[in-house]
Amino acid sequence: MKLKSTLTLALGLSAVALVTAPQAMAQGQQRQPTPNDTLQSPRISADKKATISIYAPKASEVTVFGDFNPGKPLSLTKGESGVWSVTTGPLRPDYYTYTLMVDGVRTVDPKNAVIKQGISSLENVMIVPGAENAFQENAAVPHGEVRQVWYKSGNLDMMRRMHVYTPPGYEKGTTKYPVFYLLHGGGDDDSGWNSIGRASFILDNLIASGKAKPMIVVMPNGSMPPSAFPAGTAQNERMNKMTDLYSAELLKEVMPYVEKTYRVLPGRENRAIAGLSMGGLQTLDVALSNPDLFNYVGVWSSGFFGPTIDVAENKYAKALKDPNFNKNKKLFLLQIGKDDFLMDASNKTKALLDKNQIKYQYKETEGGHTWINWRQYLNEYAQVLFK
Repeated sequence: MKLKSTLTLALGLSAVALVTAPQAMAQGQQRQPTPNDTLQSPRISADKKATISIYAPKASEVTVFGDFNPGKPLSLTKGESGVWSVTTGPLRPDYYTYTLMVDGVRTVDPKNAVIKQGISSLENVMIVPGAENAFQENAAVPHGEVRQVWYKSGNLDMMRRMHVYTPPGYEKGTTKYPVFYLLHGGGDDDSGWNSIGRASFILDNLIASGKAKPMIVVMPNGSMPPSAFPAGTAQNERMNKMTDLYSAELLKEVMPYVEKTYRVLPGRENRAIAGLSMGGLQTLDVALSNPDLFNYVGVWSSGFFGPTIDVAENKYAKALKDPNFNKNKKLFLLQIGKDDFLMDASNKTKALLDKNQIKYQYKETEGGHTWINWRQYLNEYAQVLFK
């Protein structure tokens, strides 16, 4: 009897321990609140100023760089609570990217879940609201669809992805459409134009207002795999090989897939191409190597740069000397911001075209090498296509 009572007591104490132990553990591990719990970043004030903050009590230096202040990092100031902050602006309403550096380590703003993805990095995106954003907003208009399309590239012997925009009504109709190949810049992938580039919303708004013709927009991946460039490849060889590889990818893989899969109108009068930075160089290469493919060519914030300028005149001699080249182009546009670091490349490219009497339009805008300009360029360019 005594043994049974002892056993019952032991079991009872064990049960109590099982119940109370997690509670005691939870109390022992209860986290102390910090300023990070209620921190908001970024904060946009009524006067369009942006405050970016991060809780980093043990950091000794924090900076931020973004396209609101290209090439000039801003230093954050540390408060007594361990929160670092900086205020910039007022800023023109738009979408801005930024990245923090904490003691020399690049990081995203942990309080801002809106990001832009590149091939090897992430950036935060902040929105300064205002009427100036109307052309790129998600408005109450008919929307097209954007698909992530995977295809087997025989050229690169791997699976590749592209984003494809089809205009409103495409799925339920039988209409054929012109096609616009839209190329991104270095460091990005095929998602860039439809995320931070706002391409689908820009096209939706233009088509809904009657300012642009309905079109299919193909956004390929212009970044070549690292395996294509063995260690020790010289810069000039790398640049020229990259250009050649992409040209083959677009012409032998992407375009045949698109023309087989989607309802696209044939002929150069129904094809356009444009690209920014690296994509602008790729656009020049494709357009001058294959002058019969595109009636509309847009080169944004780019030109022949680095070693490509040294080989351009010989490489594209056939097109540059072709008297029919100008006749086959309804639009050959070079566009760049006056503070763009590739201005010299743009000027050298213009000089080469002038020397060979190639007709083009040139537009110089405010600003530098940023998506702020490229979204505007897309908005303007799409309005003149296929008309």
